[in-house]
Amino acid sequence: MNSSLDYIGWIRSKVGHEKVILVFAGGCIFNDKGEVLLQRRGDSNKWGFTGGAIELGETPQQAAIREAKEETGLDVEVGDIIGIYTDSDMKYPNGDKAHSIFIVFKLQAVGGELRCDNEETLELKYFSKEDKPVLFCKQHEELWQDIWKS
Repeated sequence: MNSSLDYIGWIRSKVGHEKVILVFAGGCIFNDKGEVLLQRRGDSNKWGFTGGAIELGETPQQAAIREAKEETGLDVEVGDIIGIYTDSDMKYPNGDKAHSIFIVFKLQAVGGELRCDNEETLELKYFSKEDKPVLFCKQHEELWQDIWKS
């Protein structure tokens, strides 16, 4: 297995759509205006923060870096942890169920070029606090509230 999708696919081949525990890592990337980068997701057509499943042998920080690169084209450095968000009743558009744990870091773009050229990310856009889009899940809604508190 060479990717988190392969691993999740392998798990799903054993349990079908039954609920499993999945651990994800991701981050918040801010621009100079203080806006946060979101992606319009291919699976739901709704907006969300960058992130994805942690692969076997990978740390949450490594997963956040990998996912940011895959989904945005940006090279990032990992900063402080923002929070850990849990949804014990996550339901995906394909019928999969999960107890989802999302570990989120502040990420600093240090290189690369902003692009979306895969099925996971349909669009990338920076949003201000006042310009909140429809987010794809409860965890991302909670994260949105948290990043604007300070």
